[in-house]
Amino acid sequence: MTEETNQEEIIAGKHPVLEALRSGRELNKIWIADGAQKSLTQPIVAEAKKQGIVVQFVDKRKLDGLAPGVTHQGVVAQAAAFAYVEVEELLERAGKLGETPFLLLLDEIEDPHNLGSILRTAECTGVHGVIIPKRRSAGLTATVLKTSAGAAEHVPVARVTNLAQTIDKLKEAGVWVAGTDVSASQDVYKMKFDMPLAIVIGNESKGMGRLIKEKCDFLVKLPMLGQLNSLNASVAAGVLMYEVVRQRRSV
Repeated sequence: MTEETNQEEIIAGKHPVLEALRSGRELNKIWIADGAQKSLTQPIVAEAKKQGIVVQFVDKRKLDGLAPGVTHQGVVAQAAAFAYVEVEELLERAGKLGETPFLLLLDEIEDPHNLGSILRTAECTGVHGVIIPKRRSAGLTATVLKTSAGAAEHVPVARVTNLAQTIDKLKEAGVWVAGTDVSASQDVYKMKFDMPLAIVIGNESKGMGRLIKEKCDFLVKLPMLGQLNSLNASVAAGVLMYEVVRQRRSV
């Protein structure tokens, strides 16, 4: 594991906290709101007791203060700082599973809700890992963990200083890099994705940076039949991830 960690240590919501418990994430303490539905909290209390984690019942206002602006459903946990992994570990994960590598590179995705949604779809589609830059990018905050519905506990995330250099390293390891761009000539549904692959998803408003685009082995676009020429970043990522799944399952 890299020493780089996110200082945000709060996990909010029933599903994120339960997934953190089940994944073996190190939790220091769990707070549950007085009067919270037992049907929601009982599995959490039972699992926490099994692992010897302290659970405290408190006034809901305490949770509002711990996780401001986040829908916590009456459940908040304090976790050890989130540890990012090295890029090499993502490729090793694919190798251990005996699967063709499938990665995502997020070029300055700034909205934590988009990052959370992308991680959720990545977990559902068997992506081996997600790579994000350290600067000008959303990190693994409480909002991201909540939006991912616990998926962030299962999808390894690497955070790198230089995305362009990371692409070069992936290429050296035999991974093909596909960029998504509205001006691309190649339709995504006419492209083959049966090779070791990393898909780049660009910034919500600017798309991919010029250097990142130049580093890609090929560019693909999603067909746009309406008046708009782009999709929400997490929606576009989801369509692409499932197209890779569709092709690989049909092989």
